[in-house]
Amino acid sequence: MAALAVVRDLREFRDPVSAEELERFETDVLAGFVLARASAGLTDGTILGDVGHLEQVRTWFGRPLWDMEPADADAYFGRVLRGSPSGTRPARSQALSTYFLFLELRHKVEIHRMTGRVVECPIDEMNRPRGSRDAQLRFPPTGPEVGRLFTG
Repeated sequence: MAALAVVRDLREFRDPVSAEELERFETDVLAGFVLARASAGLTDGTILGDVGHLEQVRTWFGRPLWDMEPADADAYFGRVLRGSPSGTRPARSQALSTYFLFLELRHKVEIHRMTGRVVECPIDEMNRPRGSRDAQLRFPPTGPEVGRLFTG
């Protein structure tokens, strides 16, 4: 027969974390993100672009990105980036979504222990910027088109 046990709220037992410790942890997490993306084979330019997007969102938000909620993403993508070039919103959204996937996979427990927050991506089906990815598809030329190219 199974015994009963008292279920306790884990937030009651987390260690106090100073602002400096949290800032160092945030920096370490971003460095880990860069290393993970490099190990996945992404080019330095792609990684740099993603980090640039994350830094811009972080600057606007003023707090660690793991504190973002869907309402914050609504405000950022719906107001701040409203007039930006068409590719900016989807690219920034993708960088943020990828970063949150990294947080969820690698740091969810530690962030919860340090902050009491459960990491969840603020980009969802309601606020995900719609891009024109199909317009960027390139189709290879046909045989006759290649022939015309080389025959002048």
